[in-house]
This record gives sequence, C-alpha cells and structure tokens, in this order.
Amino acid sequence: MKIILSLFILTLGIQVFANDNPDTGKRPNIILILADDMGFSDIGCYGGEIQTPNIDRLASEGIKYKQFYNAARCCPTRASLITGLYPHQAGMGWMAAADMGRSEYQGNLNNNSVTIAEVLKSAGYDTYMSGKWHLTNERKIEGMVTDNWPHQRGFNRYFGIIPGGANYFTPVIYSDNKRYKAPADFYLTNAISDTSVKFIDEHFTKHKDKPMFMYVAYTSPHWPLQALQQDIDKYKDVYTKGWDVIRKERFEKQRKLGLFPANTVMSPRDAEVPAWESLSPAKQKDMAMRMAIYAAQIDIMDQGIGRIIAKLKAENQLDNTLIFFLSDNGACAEFISSGKRKAVDGKEDTFESYRINWANVSSTPFKEYKHYTYEGGIATPLIVHWPNGVSKNLDNKFIDDYGHITDIMATCVDVAHATYPLTYKGNKIHPMQGKSLAPNFTGGHNNRGQVFWEHEANIALRDGDWKLVAKTPENGQLDMKSLDLYNMKEDPTEMNNLAAKYPDKVKKMYATWENWGKQIGIFPLDTRGYGERKQDYQRMINGNFDDNLGGWKVKINPEVKGVVSVDTTGRLSGKRSAVVAMNKPGDKPAGIAMNWPFPAKKGEKFTISVNSVANKAATYYLRMEKVSPGAPKLLDQKIEVSASPAKNSFQSAEVPEDGRYRIALYFGTLASGDKVWIDDVTLTPMKH
Repeated sequence: MKIILSLFILTLGIQVFANDNPDTGKRPNIILILADDMGFSDIGCYGGEIQTPNIDRLASEGIKYKQFYNAARCCPTRASLITGLYPHQAGMGWMAAADMGRSEYQGNLNNNSVTIAEVLKSAGYDTYMSGKWHLTNERKIEGMVTDNWPHQRGFNRYFGIIPGGANYFTPVIYSDNKRYKAPADFYLTNAISDTSVKFIDEHFTKHKDKPMFMYVAYTSPHWPLQALQQDIDKYKDVYTKGWDVIRKERFEKQRKLGLFPANTVMSPRDAEVPAWESLSPAKQKDMAMRMAIYAAQIDIMDQGIGRIIAKLKAENQLDNTLIFFLSDNGACAEFISSGKRKAVDGKEDTFESYRINWANVSSTPFKEYKHYTYEGGIATPLIVHWPNGVSKNLDNKFIDDYGHITDIMATCVDVAHATYPLTYKGNKIHPMQGKSLAPNFTGGHNNRGQVFWEHEANIALRDGDWKLVAKTPENGQLDMKSLDLYNMKEDPTEMNNLAAKYPDKVKKMYATWENWGKQIGIFPLDTRGYGERKQDYQRMINGNFDDNLGGWKVKINPEVKGVVSVDTTGRLSGKRSAVVAMNKPGDKPAGIAMNWPFPAKKGEKFTISVNSVANKAATYYLRMEKVSPGAPKLLDQKIEVSASPAKNSFQSAEVPEDGRYRIALYFGTLASGDKVWIDDVTLTPMKH
C-alpha cells in the first residue's frame, strides 16, 4: 500500500509540475555537474575569491541553495547521487577500496539500485557521462570486470576515470569499456570538459529529436595539486595574505550575499591550523602556492563549464536544459605528499594536497571537513539553472529549504516524466529516498523531512530545524555522550550545542536515527580507519579469480614468452581459474610469477592452499616471503602438478616482524608448451 501511495504522490507531482512548465511538450535535457572535494565557500557565488564566472552565471540566472547536503565522502555521495538511495542501500556505505563482507559495504554499486541514466534511458533519453565514476570496487577495476562500469549502468557513452583519483597529466583513461594511457599534452579537467562538449555536439547532430542526460563528474579540485601554469599564475599573489584574512573576507562576502544572517558566528580557526603570521616567510610562500594551484584547478573547471554552456547555447538548447552544479563532499583536509618531487609547483611529477590549513578556509564558515557529518563535511553549494523551468523572479535567489543528494534522482524522474521502477533486469529495486526539488523552482516548498547520515561511524540526522550529529574517533565507539544537537535555523554554523539543554530531544532523535540504521543495515558500526579496512581486505585473496586478475601482481621477465590469463571454461573447481602458459622459457628461474601482497603481524602463521592442474607433468613453486629483495622465505614449496587436479596446503613459518608479505607463485620451471591452471588460492591465519 505504501509503495502504491508513493507512486501516486510521485505521479501527482509530475502532473502538477508539467502544468507549470511553459514548454510542457518538450522534456528538458538534464546535465548534472559534480565537483570533487570542493569546499562550500570556494566558488564566487558562495563567497570565494576564485574566478568562477561561468558557475556564477548559472547561479545568477537560476537558484542557489543555502542548505543542501551530500554524503560526506566521494563514493557514498556518488552512489547516493546517481541512484537516489542512501549509500548503504546502493552497496556503498564506505568506499570502493574494499568489500567489507556486508552487502551495505561491498564497495560496488549493487543491482538493487538503478542509476539516473538507467531510469531516463528507459524514458527515451540518450545518456552520456564524462569524468570520475568511483562506484566500482578497485579490485574489479584492476581485473577489468566491467559489469558495473558506466556503460553497463545506463550510459550510452562514457569517457573518464573509473577509479577515484588520478594524475591530471598522465592518468589511465577509460572510454566506454576500454582503457589506455593518456596522450601527450593531456590535462584531465579539460578532457572531461571537451568530451562533454563533444557529446553534446554528437547528440544534437544525430538525435536532435531526443532529450539528453549527461553526468559531468570532474576530479577537480581533488588532490593532487596539479594545474596549467597560466592558470596558476593568476593566483600566485592572491593567497600571500594568508588563510586568516581570506577566511574573514569570505565570511563577510557570504553575509553580504545573504547566505547567512548578520548575527551568524563563524567557527574559529581549526586548532590544528597555526596563525598565518606565525609562519616563516618560506612556509608562507609554500602554503600560498598550494592554495594558488587549488584555485587554478577550480578555475580550469569553470572554464570548461563555460564551454559546455556555450555549446548548449549554440545548439539553442540552453533554455530547455536543467543544469545542476554541486560538490561531492566538504573540503578535504587529508595530508598527501607522495610525488617524485616534493616541490609545490603543480607539475605532473608532484603529488601534494593543500592540507587542513586551506581546507579550513574552503569550509568557511563551518567546522570540520570531508569524512565528517558536521556542516563542513556535508554542506555543498547547489546551483540549479533552467530558464524554461525556474521562475524568472527567482533568478539569483537563495532557497531556504534544505535538500539532500537523493533529491536529484527524484527531481530528474519528475521533470523527465519518467517511471522509477520497482524491479529492473529481474532485480528488486529499493524505493527512492529523495523528494523532488521541482516545487522550489516555482517558489514552493518540498517539505524535505528527515535526512540521515552514517560514514565511518560519523552520524547525523536532520529533521526540520534540528540536527543531531556526532564525530566518532577511529577505533573508538559512538555513545550518547558524543551526540551534539543544534538548531540550524538559529545556528547554521553549529556553534551552540544544545544537547545538555534538550536531553529528551537528543534521545528521541537518536532513537529515530538508530531505527533508520537498523533498517538500512549499518550495525554493527565499523570504526576502523581507512588503512586498517583496506589492509584487512588485502588478506581476502581473489583466489577464485572472480575479479579476473584483480589484486594479483603478474611479472613476466622480458626474455620469457608466456601469458597469464583467466580461463572461464571451468577447468578446475570453479567457474574461473588463472592459466599460465609458457611458450618460451628464459634463463632466469623466476620466469613468470604471480604475487599477492598482504600485511602480516609479528607472530602470525598462515595456512596457504592452492588447487592446480596442468596439461602435462610440470612443477612450480609456492612461497610466502617478505616484499623486499633477499628476504628469508617463510614458506618454500615445490609443487608437482599433473593432468589430474590436486589441492596442496602448507603452513608458513612464524612472521618475524610486522610488514608487507606476499604469496608468490613462480613458474620459471615450466617448459615450452606447459600450461598450469590454478584456483582456490586461500590464505588462512592460524589460531595461536
């Protein structure tokens, strides 16, 4: 009954909105533009000094939201944005870096969700995507398991990066289901923009009678700090005044713009950030350059958005195109420094971040950052531009209603007159969790109601003017004492914690959040940090090659002619196995090797098993060793294999010290014409 009622309400909303649309006979094109790790105050129309004239133009000719929310981190937000569900319902409660053994945290977009592209494609839209996907488990990406890539999830055309980040100058590029190294003179942000323009051109050349949906997912301004020199030069002197001055200037501008009431209190400078004036001149120069490069990255993105707008105008489509612009999370305070050079100059051989120092500025006037569910982590600018659909008297106005990332799907379904499915390709689909923003386009309210968050046990609930929020320490635990309560109408920057004043409200809101958590499947809460989660996943071997060779490190010496591939004929116990074919052995005993690296701790011992078969009698070696040249072997076994499958199990010696180890399979003893199939490779810690 609830499902039927929801569908009736959705249909009613579509009919009402369609009657208000001055061009009811023509459904709008929809372009969804997502920035990556961009803070709330970075763009001009939200208080920033960075030159963003094209984004600002969209805002001046459309509407802006004072309070719109993402899901605090890249993967969860992208899953929620593209499916209209809470991240956990789509399988992305955490990150694509690991499958945590629970469907809600599998790190891979699931089949109980549908993407906006799949829904709109079913409604007659042509669908395109350029940019960052980050909704496929990283091991599957390595193994080229494409069943959950954009092309398979509803997009007719795709160009960009499937993983979560990349060097801007030398990334691995994905085009539909193919991947290749970026060509010379490449810059990722420009490539995303230019491909978007190309897709628009192709669409209106070949399919002018059909509406289009395009998802433009920039990696800008996500680290690494890399930009083109002419754009860096625009900002090389801007940030020498320091973060204290810039932060104050941004907040003053925000109040003048009407983003915040005059009595709003800005959060104090983060305790981890020193006063600018306390820095040495050399340190000031270094830090000013970090922000200059970051600003250039946003500037370049804005230039590309300008080219997209210009192309739509040239095609006479701008008025009938609904454009959303927002960011995937709050400012990023992560400390990154891993390039070949440690210089801060934006070149391709550097790999730096702008640090918590400038993230504190990007979050102006809020506290906290990406990862967390205070406003600094989840508040995003949202700009909506649609001349045919947004009332002219609302141009350049701020919307007071709060909204959530799940509302984008609901809005797209609404304005496209599409049908959100109960089932899709034989799979039951979770109901939409968002509400259409369309009433805001004509001065109405969407009465959003409750919105929930959980990421790394950082939680929140927004319900009307009230917000319950907590930050959970790594490997700590969430308890009632950690819960904060804020009145967001009176205190939009979360400076006045009212939990002690209203304990009953805290208990009631927490009970509501907890009930949602039980329904959504987030318990037991996992408070492990990023590194620990990823390391635990590395001990879960892709031993049946379900992800092809994803996670395995394959090395074939140059003088050897051989191939390591995946066999899908069921040659061994499972559907898939790795097959090593030696065509011409070399002189070195290593020849062909397959390695699986994993972390181990001092005192641990392991049982290692492998199932294998060969086309004729052959031998290979199974070893466990530290990942360093000349390290002693904790296991060294010669395995004799024949045409009859056999499983071998061995016990390792005790791990002498914490570190990186690997299971290594060496096939240098194979002769010409030998083939060996392996599967069911397992690594099992032994109980002390």
